[in-house]
Amino acid sequence: MSDDLFANYDPQGFYCELFGGADAEAAHTREIRRRLSRMKLSTLKRRVRAADAELFNMGITFTVYSDREAIDRVLPFDVIPRVLSNREWQRIEAGCRQRVQVLNHFIHDVYHDQRILRDGVVPAELVLGNPNYREQMRGFTPPGGTYVHICGVDLVRNGQGEFQVLEDNARTPSGVSYVVENRHLMLRAFPDLADRVRILPVSDYGIRLRAALGDVAPHDTGSAELRIALLTPGIYNSAYFEHVFLAREMGAALVEGRDLFVEDERLYMKTTSGPVRIDVLYRRIDDDFLDPECFNPESVLGVPGLMKAYLAGGVTLANAVGTGVADDKAIYAYMPAITR
Repeated sequence: MSDDLFANYDPQGFYCELFGGADAEAAHTREIRRRLSRMKLSTLKRRVRAADAELFNMGITFTVYSDREAIDRVLPFDVIPRVLSNREWQRIEAGCRQRVQVLNHFIHDVYHDQRILRDGVVPAELVLGNPNYREQMRGFTPPGGTYVHICGVDLVRNGQGEFQVLEDNARTPSGVSYVVENRHLMLRAFPDLADRVRILPVSDYGIRLRAALGDVAPHDTGSAELRIALLTPGIYNSAYFEHVFLAREMGAALVEGRDLFVEDERLYMKTTSGPVRIDVLYRRIDDDFLDPECFNPESVLGVPGLMKAYLAGGVTLANAVGTGVADDKAIYAYMPAITR
């Protein structure tokens, strides 16, 4: 039996993240492949078990509501890393920057002049009849003209190994905490694979996110300390681990709707020392549950009067209300035309 871990591996003609395609080898993974190939299968399995145990002990889970027998699942950890070349990443980064810019321009037009609808680029009924379209946002421009502050762009490779966009998540995207934790775990479980390999960092995501949200804080915040809060539905939400993770990484308060109140078109957090104003609310609940006075009156997750404070410029919401018109699956089909 060969000592090469990949001796019997056959991608069967499909593009492989590690080896590349039939037409071209993935040269940028050559050193990683060499290091993996020298590893015994028993060693690989032992490290996998250790990694799974660490994920379980750390409570890095997500919830599958459709599965009655196993609601909380441990984050799946792939021990074979997906390695992107610098050239690939530069193209992905440029494409994602462009795409998020396009989404913001599109949403601004939808809630203002609606030229893209009048010109027939996108059928008006797909937008105005969309349940995520919010008439309350007509004529309102959030700070910096930014509606989508955080966007989850799902990517896939086609048969030739080229990246394509599967969908846009512009409402309350989740999953970035798993990216960061996955990287940390990979470096702990397989330090020999990453040794002397130049890898772009992801650990500064929380700092970068805080800075980005600080850029869109209300103008009257002035020189006072920036106050950011992350609004979570609570411990039973499928992404609660991520809510805790991001709040900690940003140095933000983790709050539920009952922890907040609106007064004089300003948002405040209840504390043992008295009310504390919140400048930016990174909300992880959908529009319908944000404000019972404006949307679903049965909601106990949101904050009464929040939309009044938002539209008055007393607080910034990330992402903005009404961004769901851009991540609808029907709109996705028109993204090439919207981009042009």
